[in-house]
Amino acid sequence: MATYTPKNILITGAAGFIASHVANRLVRNYPDYKIVVLDKLDYCSNLKNLLASRSSPNFKFVKGDIASADLVNFLLITESIDTIMHFAAQTHVDNSFGNSFEFTKNNIYGTHVLLEACKTTGQIRRFIHVSTDEVYGETDEDAVVGNHEASQLLPTNPYSATKAGAEMLVMAYGRSYGLPVITTRGNNVYGPNQFPEKLIPKFILLAMRGQPLPIHGDGSNVRSYLYCEDVAEAFEVILHRGEVGHVYNIGTKRERRVIDVAKDICKLFSLDPDDMIKFVDNRPFNDQRYFLDDEKLKYLGWSERTIWEEGLRKTMEWYTSNPDWWGDVSGALLPHPRMLMMPGNFDSSDENKGIVYEFTKDNQFTNNQMRVVVPTSKNSLQQKPSIKFLIYGRTGWIGGLLGKICEKQGIPFEYGKGRLEDRAQLVLDIQTVKPTHVFNAAGVTGRPNVDWCESHKPETIRTNVVGTLNLADVCREHGLLMMNYATGCIFEYDDAHPEGSGIGFKEEDKPNFTGSFYSKTKAMVEELLKEYDNVCTLRVRMPISSDLTNPRNFITKISRYNKVVNIPNSMTILDELLPISVEMAKRNCRGIWNFTNPGVVSHNEILEMYKKYIDPNFEWANFTLEEQAKVIVAPRSNNEMDASKLKNEFPDLLSIKDSLIKYVFEPNRKVAVGEAAN
Repeated sequence: MATYTPKNILITGAAGFIASHVANRLVRNYPDYKIVVLDKLDYCSNLKNLLASRSSPNFKFVKGDIASADLVNFLLITESIDTIMHFAAQTHVDNSFGNSFEFTKNNIYGTHVLLEACKTTGQIRRFIHVSTDEVYGETDEDAVVGNHEASQLLPTNPYSATKAGAEMLVMAYGRSYGLPVITTRGNNVYGPNQFPEKLIPKFILLAMRGQPLPIHGDGSNVRSYLYCEDVAEAFEVILHRGEVGHVYNIGTKRERRVIDVAKDICKLFSLDPDDMIKFVDNRPFNDQRYFLDDEKLKYLGWSERTIWEEGLRKTMEWYTSNPDWWGDVSGALLPHPRMLMMPGNFDSSDENKGIVYEFTKDNQFTNNQMRVVVPTSKNSLQQKPSIKFLIYGRTGWIGGLLGKICEKQGIPFEYGKGRLEDRAQLVLDIQTVKPTHVFNAAGVTGRPNVDWCESHKPETIRTNVVGTLNLADVCREHGLLMMNYATGCIFEYDDAHPEGSGIGFKEEDKPNFTGSFYSKTKAMVEELLKEYDNVCTLRVRMPISSDLTNPRNFITKISRYNKVVNIPNSMTILDELLPISVEMAKRNCRGIWNFTNPGVVSHNEILEMYKKYIDPNFEWANFTLEEQAKVIVAPRSNNEMDASKLKNEFPDLLSIKDSLIKYVFEPNRKVAVGEAAN
């Protein structure tokens, strides 16, 4: 049986119940794996569930929503994620009857965002999708064989319907795009850390308070229960031994009626069931039974370890020892909770979304005992820094790289929390951070390319024009220099600047390329920004970095195309030029700058270097601009830009070809010196 060894795992929803046990187990058992947790900290999540991993060097927590495509792509790229274990979901059936749209948004759309990010980055080796036994629908009361992995899906409530829908997307991406997907469908899980909207923790907390245990209907509904650590072990087995394209049931053949569960809990507390059990109205539809065939998973080597009595006792002991773990949960203890409650143990305000935290070694988790990883400051609290940067575009490629440069240089910085089009938020950012310089690396370039802008013109204007002008104006009001990363894709070769002539467009030249709506918005805002003397506009073109796995990297893009055009262009080597932009801020540079390496390089010249340094067997084909036009929506800009102004300011700036070799191909060399290409 083949085994799989991951390197960098993203676990979604891991501040929740089941996923926290999985994350803690993997962090503990596999110190060589990097575990990145993404959780938006909804009402049923709790950072304290991850206490066991807080001091481990192979653990990182990120607060954010799986529905944020930019954040998900940023994490996959910057953390080099090769494996996703997708637990994040709304899961409580009662809530789905009262707020079903939230279930569609989280369970279907959120899953779709993850899958699309996997397709775009092309680096995921395993995508484990966590579903539920409820997608099978109700099992016949007299059935002796459980639902197997090929059984028909017949969901009966909004929750299970959204989980079935998410499964269809996962299956489709596996078949259409070859994503290495695995799906799990599990029975009910119980144990420590579970939010008390679920049956067992709800009954335990009510019994602790001496309050009645509400049972829907007559209590004859049958469920199967697995202890959380057994389930965490099942995911550990599936991660390493599961086969791509397969579905695995995680279940037990030991079934219990709901009324018997209530009686067992009463027995643990020495309470009289006749006095404690209260029958209430049933759900709109309450499946009588779920029953799984778990033989396929047993074949991989997993089996249930914890007997019911032992698991229930452990769970009861944990809740009696941690009665305030979830804060005020009175709303969850109602017979039919329908509200999405926010726990009182963490600030879940919108401005904290997407912030990365690491845990202190203290024994308690509170807001002031968590240190924000981004931003960091190497200055002491007593020192007033000479410079401090406020950066917009945290989830973008350039914005992310800027943060790393600041960390390396020891420059205090923070990422902006406000949206560019919201002036009040920008003012609040500046008043809170008190920066000396503002960097704008935010903007819409298109998903996955500029063709997106053609059908999303209002969104493009809102960010590229309105947002940028808004930030520039706020910065001017506060006496701040704004470094604005713009584009050089506003020019195209013409009679005065013919291809191959070596005559490039200068900073003062008027843009002449209007082929794409993206370029129109960038040219428009550049013209208007000339009225702001506090702005330094940096025209970036076809950006390239040493990270050849990044899907936004120009080299990465063209190396994945079947055909490419072959036209010389000016380009920007980010490894060399982004540190220069930081230096330009220190020098208080203003105005417009062609932010490219001197000279031009063609597609074929880059791919020849790729073949020489990276893959001697690499092959490609060319096509004409006319042929290219048939497969794209908007024309592309091709031009040479005159970088003499930047070269005069920074005489050591390398030419484009020399910079490519030094910063990109030599660090990534896989072909030995002297080895001949085929």
